[in-house]
Amino acid sequence: MEFHAPGNSCLDWSGDALILGLSEAALPLSGTLAELNSQVAGLLQELIDEVEFTGKAGSTAITRVGTGANIRKLGIVGLGAIDAITGDTLRRAAAAAARLAKKEKCASLGLSFPNLQHDAALTAQAIAEGAILALHQDNRFKSEDKNGKPTVEHIHILDLAGQDSSSLQTAQAICDGVILARELVSAPANIVTPELLAQTAQEIASAHGLELEILEREQCEALGMGAYLGVARASDLPPKFIHLTYKPTGTPTRKLAIVGKGLTFDSGGLNIKGAGSGIEMMKIDMGGAAATLGAAKAIAQLKPSAEVHFISAAAENMISGNAMRPGDILTASNGKTIEVNNTDAEGRLTLADALVFAEKLGVDAIVDLATLTGACIIALGDDIAGLFSENEELAEAIATAAKTAGEKFWRLPMEEKYFDGLKSIVADMKNTGPRPGGSITAALFLKQFVNSTPWVHLDVAGPVWTEKESGYNNPGGTGFGVRTLVQWVLSQDTAA
Repeated sequence: MEFHAPGNSCLDWSGDALILGLSEAALPLSGTLAELNSQVAGLLQELIDEVEFTGKAGSTAITRVGTGANIRKLGIVGLGAIDAITGDTLRRAAAAAARLAKKEKCASLGLSFPNLQHDAALTAQAIAEGAILALHQDNRFKSEDKNGKPTVEHIHILDLAGQDSSSLQTAQAICDGVILARELVSAPANIVTPELLAQTAQEIASAHGLELEILEREQCEALGMGAYLGVARASDLPPKFIHLTYKPTGTPTRKLAIVGKGLTFDSGGLNIKGAGSGIEMMKIDMGGAAATLGAAKAIAQLKPSAEVHFISAAAENMISGNAMRPGDILTASNGKTIEVNNTDAEGRLTLADALVFAEKLGVDAIVDLATLTGACIIALGDDIAGLFSENEELAEAIATAAKTAGEKFWRLPMEEKYFDGLKSIVADMKNTGPRPGGSITAALFLKQFVNSTPWVHLDVAGPVWTEKESGYNNPGGTGFGVRTLVQWVLSQDTAA
């Protein structure tokens, strides 16, 4: 699929399908739209009348155009109220248009969103992101590709003067990262192993000139990573501690760390997950690591001014005679001791040592993201991730980046008194507290492994996977978090 941004008008474009993004304010037709309606012998107004189109966000319709016209089909997609249009509105509208063109077997698609008072470059980027992500299909593990390859081969963004190809290149880089994360999350645990995550990091490093350090079990032992290795010890597959580094040309404006939970499968350990626990879906428990590597792939292409460290303590949580037991005490790399009262609260143990490692790099800020707690899904549902931080500036920066990226987060409190539920008689802390406030106590646990560096924890357990088509997501891994992370890193250029 190729994107084109010729800057010409929908009035003189020719191709298979022309689809217009119309806000509620675009009706009744005037200006360019009225002229286009005349060109197609009133067919645009007829289509609007026939389906009672009002411009409602997400509504679509399409019709065939008579012979002799420049276009074969004419479609419309609603944008909603014009003063409520955001970048994500445009992504979703472009996704709907791209799916409509694919359904109608159109090889070339012209997209026109006339009369928008938005930055042309950002508009083109949002449109491209929505279309690319909507048309992505992951059929790697099907013996027959029933969906076929996307029929949309060329997309022309029309009626957008004053923008160049750089916005499309940015969109493609970001989508490359999102698609990588999607495919890592969607693949089964017999494919995506700790070794595969390390290989993926190596591929990114080799393709884009990043530095890569993979710590093996013995090196992690030497660093005292007892919490991480306690989780990993029952698996036949060796753990891989991944440290991928992007360095800009010249002196970095900022030094950042992104830490992703990398449990490629979580059986629950000796506290094994039972029926109805979703154990069959625990391949998604590396959604944080997937987003981290996806962000690395995008950032390596976009080349921001900040230095960024991408870290994941990758492992499996399995069962064997060597498995950690409830009641065991583990010692993390900062010397703190942890009583394991539930082996199914393993992600926070791996993150503990990863956070200590990240802070020792002397970074200016740390963001971790993890499919950490079912409690966060209970609190916020499947579409919204939790955001935890005691640093107002960093929390606001992540929230702003998420809004621009179109990913939903809700800030939850770091209620310090809830840490009482993690206190242990025999160790510094337990790895789980009482059932109420489970996502908060998980965040408070992680806080014990970051001393003074500004830090944000993102609990993305809900949004990394979807069972249904929604917006620009298709069923499977969503790549959630990549766009927010990339936007946050890019925002450091402006902040500097």
